Amino acid sequence: MLEDIEICRQADLKPITQVASELGLQPEEFHSQGKYKAKLSLSSLKRLQDSASGKLIVITAITPTPLGEGKTVTTIGLAQGLKKLNHSVSACIRQPSMGPVFGVKGGAAGGGYSQVAPMDELNLHLTGDIHAVTAGHNLASAAIDARIYHEQRLGYADFEKRTGMKALKIDSNNVVWKRVLDHNDRALRMVTIGKNEVNKTVNGFEREDGFDISAASELMAILALATDLKDLRARIGRIVVAYDIHGNPVTTEDLQVAGAMAVSMKNAIEPTLMQTLEGVPTLIHAGPFANIAHGNSSIIADDIATKLCDFTVTEGGFGSDMGFEKACNIKAQASGKAPDCAVIVATLRGLKANSGCYDLKPGQPIPDSIFEPDLDALTQGFENLKWHINNVNKYGVPAVVAINRFPQDDQNELEQLKTMIEALPSIVEVEISEGFAQGGQGTIALARKVAEQCQQEVEFKPLYQLSQTLEEKLMSVAEGGYGARGITLSYKATKQLEQFKQNGFDNLAVCLAKTPLSISTDGSIKGAPQGFDVPIRELKLCAGAGFVYALCGNVMTMPGLPEKPAFMNLDLDDEGNIIGLS
Repeated sequence: MLEDIEICRQADLKPITQVASELGLQPEEFHSQGKYKAKLSLSSLKRLQDSASGKLIVITAITPTPLGEGKTVTTIGLAQGLKKLNHSVSACIRQPSMGPVFGVKGGAAGGGYSQVAPMDELNLHLTGDIHAVTAGHNLASAAIDARIYHEQRLGYADFEKRTGMKALKIDSNNVVWKRVLDHNDRALRMVTIGKNEVNKTVNGFEREDGFDISAASELMAILALATDLKDLRARIGRIVVAYDIHGNPVTTEDLQVAGAMAVSMKNAIEPTLMQTLEGVPTLIHAGPFANIAHGNSSIIADDIATKLCDFTVTEGGFGSDMGFEKACNIKAQASGKAPDCAVIVATLRGLKANSGCYDLKPGQPIPDSIFEPDLDALTQGFENLKWHINNVNKYGVPAVVAINRFPQDDQNELEQLKTMIEALPSIVEVEISEGFAQGGQGTIALARKVAEQCQQEVEFKPLYQLSQTLEEKLMSVAEGGYGARGITLSYKATKQLEQFKQNGFDNLAVCLAKTPLSISTDGSIKGAPQGFDVPIRELKLCAGAGFVYALCGNVMTMPGLPEKPAFMNLDLDDEGNIIGLS
């Protein structure tokens, strides 16, 4: 089989103007960014505001492994399968971050004959939205340190007299807004800024700082959760970046930088339109991580797609304990639109890896034995799939298991897994998916079952209501969502919780940032663990995005590069074509 990038280059793609027209957009509602991508104006939402919304399908998965389960392949393949059944359909996915593209994961366009195209344009910069997030975020960082510098240099009274502005009196030891960069760079997790030559302060006042990856920026979460430009601007203004010397929150509005940050995001609020290899319209928008943030593409992209199509297929990051949980408890509560169906992606090799019988690590060779029939490993790993099926069921969302087939898979073992799923008392359908090798033709059977499940009544039940306290919401996710016995708050997290309550942030959603490699907070614990503790070491306030996220275990907000990064495979050939991207 050809490499992904070769398959993509041989595809007969439509001009993006044709894709937009077939989607139902009017000429003034999009503007091309080259031959195969376009930015979508939000004006279409005004025209379509009284139109009925189509069905929203969320693709989720078992607990992910370094092997990859194929969620994006299934997202794209299913959309293509629904099109072959003559349904109007679109896909919505997140924009890939440069961190994973150059780090471990490689590209995020799908694969085989279920890809978004052109895949090199999708994976590398696209229309610059992540750069806009980075610029807007770091503008706030510069504003913070400039304000500290000028107020401390002049003194509060003199500063107010000279500028006519009120001194913010920022506590330089209580700045909570780090800088961001769209690369994996562990050396920047902790840095010292404002260093000067002896007896000089021209570079500012020295303090400890650090970097997060751009996808972890609160601006990225805001981009995904905003409903329009006015909402985006209001959310940016609510961001808390620091506390003053009296412990009061300082916002971007206080710094008078919120408007400029919104200006930098003005074009980023527009989703980018591309297409699959089979011409299915695909909206790419926002890229929040699924542990540090809510890990789903934007509400705006979903709104446009569901107004124009019978079916919209979108994807939540990592397993159902991560992206799907947050799709239900954060995104759905913000948008008012619950999923109509969930597709749980599972693979033979992924289930065997979740058995605990294999010690798999990113970047290391895959053992041949994992592709051999192994009923014991499959049976043990099946506990993980059962957990995810039950997890989706608790939200009242109809579900289908998509067994994503790989070329090495044994047919008898595939049928065996299908029989095991069909024997469960859970409310779930199952079908083998061959989108990677066959594109839409390989997902027709899956598409039929998903379309049927979308006709079932949804009795949507989020795990918590926003009116509950932050502590109650954290416990609801840990205990009701993960099956933990409870949470343990560090001294720091306890004090932060008290501070958030005092400052009126008790009504926000919660987002637990933990390892994606286990249902628990310990990545080495496989299967379906029960009765574990969720240790919360720190809480982060995202007042603009509308949630508080809890750092659990040793989860990092700035990834690092592995021993053999994916960027080593990338280069240009003699004709200037990108090679090594997957």
